[in-house]
Amino acid sequence: MADIPKAIVLYILNFIIEERSLAYLLVNKNGGLEAWGGKLTEYGITNLSPGMQVCEQIFFLEGLLPIDDFPLFLPLIKIAEGICADVHIFPSEEGDWVLLLNSILDEKHLSAMQQEANYSSLAQEKSDKLISKD
Repeated sequence: MADIPKAIVLYILNFIIEERSLAYLLVNKNGGLEAWGGKLTEYGITNLSPGMQVCEQIFFLEGLLPIDDFPLFLPLIKIAEGICADVHIFPSEEGDWVLLLNSILDEKHLSAMQQEANYSSLAQEKSDKLISKD
């Protein structure tokens, strides 16, 4: 790991926890929910039951667990209207960790950029049609 001053590491950790609404789940290799924490309610995740299959409780994890030896990163997952998350899934000795980080601002920014590109494309098509008529 890079030689990063402790003050910077703490700042980044606090920023991610607060600004990105960090939430997590620990899932055993049989798919049972072991532990959870963070700001899960901000993702619409409530009323979790320990030991119960996580995919029965959180629909968007269906087919993703158990994970092999390699981490999985799923950016900009639309969980519900107005709720978008970057989902990180990675293995450990305890089981598979699912980390959620709020990405609604990234999604809004990307959406605005896509809309602008669509407008530009339509304007270019209109311009091309006008030129071809001449």
